[in-house]
Amino acid sequence: MNTVMKGGIWAISAAGLLGLGACMEASMPEAADGQALFMDYCASCHGTTAVGNGPLAADLGITPADLTHIAARRGGEFPRAEVLSMIDGYARSDMEGPGMPEFGELLKGEEVPLDTGDGILTPTPRKMVALMEYLESIQVTD
Repeated sequence: MNTVMKGGIWAISAAGLLGLGACMEASMPEAADGQALFMDYCASCHGTTAVGNGPLAADLGITPADLTHIAARRGGEFPRAEVLSMIDGYARSDMEGPGMPEFGELLKGEEVPLDTGDGILTPTPRKMVALMEYLESIQVTD
């Protein structure tokens, strides 16, 4: 093997190791990461226990959803893609009355690869994934 070829292989190997290191840095958020976000963004309407009884709920004219029974209302399956769509506002365009506010801050920052159930890893904002993980962790089985 000539010197140029050895140098090229070394450069490709080094680039591969750097790329692998970058992928390994992004750990997936956990439910505990999302709990603080829930308290900051959601508890005022949904309540600290996520059952729809937050301090602002009475003033809304519509009862906020009980977020502890999302899976129960869907036959025991937690609909990850649907929940993310509600959080980011995509699925809320046809809601009547005062709907959930848009939380642009949750769309900012680092993205992590997330499979919402279709087998495809999709880059998704880390904060949204953390909030979704928290909501999934508080599901009540009846």
